[in-house]
Amino acid sequence: MAKLKKGIFGPLSGKLGAIVGATWMGIPYIRQAPKQKTDPAPRSAARLANEEKMKFVNNLLVPFHPYVNIGFANLAIAKTALNAAYSRNFHQAVTGVYPNLGVDYTKMVISTGDLPGLNNPVMALTAPDVIGLTWAHNTDARAAFDDQLMLMLYCPALKLADGFIGGVKRIDERLVYQFLPALVGKTLEVYLGLTSLNRKKIADSVYLGRIVP
Repeated sequence: MAKLKKGIFGPLSGKLGAIVGATWMGIPYIRQAPKQKTDPAPRSAARLANEEKMKFVNNLLVPFHPYVNIGFANLAIAKTALNAAYSRNFHQAVTGVYPNLGVDYTKMVISTGDLPGLNNPVMALTAPDVIGLTWAHNTDARAAFDDQLMLMLYCPALKLADGFIGGVKRIDERLVYQFLPALVGKTLEVYLGLTSLNRKKIADSVYLGRIVP
C-alpha cells in the first residue's frame, strides 16, 4: 500500500498499482513496479525446431554478408538487406528438419533484381588456385557496358568465402581470379552476381557450379 506522508502534494511512498514511490538521498522518485516472474511455458518441438533452423541460417549467412548486403539492397524496405537475404534463403536453400538440417547450395541466392545477368557465363578452374570465367556480349538495352561483376566462392568445409565486388565490367567478357590459398584443394560453391556501377540496379545471382578437387 502506498502512503502520502505529507498530504496530496507530498512524495509517494510504497506501491500504487503499477508504480512504486520511494526516496533516495532525500530525493523522492517513482519507478515501475517489478513484474512478477512466471515460469515460461515449455517450448514445443515445432518451436524448438524453428528456432534451431533460424540459428542455422544465421550462421550459414555470416560469410555471405558482404555480398548479400549489396545483392539484396533493393529489397531493403522497412528491413535490412541482410534480413531480406535471410528470408529468401531460409525458405529456399535449407533442407531437412532439425536436427538434420542441410543446405542446397544450388538454391542459395546472393543477389536479386531486374538487371540483365551475364550472357552464357562459362566457368573453368584454370590452375589449382585460379578460376576463369567467360561470357558473351549482351545486347539487352537494359544492360550497361560498365555493369560490375560480383563473384563469390564459398567453401562449406571451412565456412570461408572469397571473391570480389566490382572492378570487372560486363564489357570485359572474361576474368581471371586467383583465390585464397586456404581454398585450394577444397570443394567450392561458386556464385555470380551483377550490379550497375552506382549499385542501384541488381541482377539475379547465378549458381555457376561446384569446384571439386
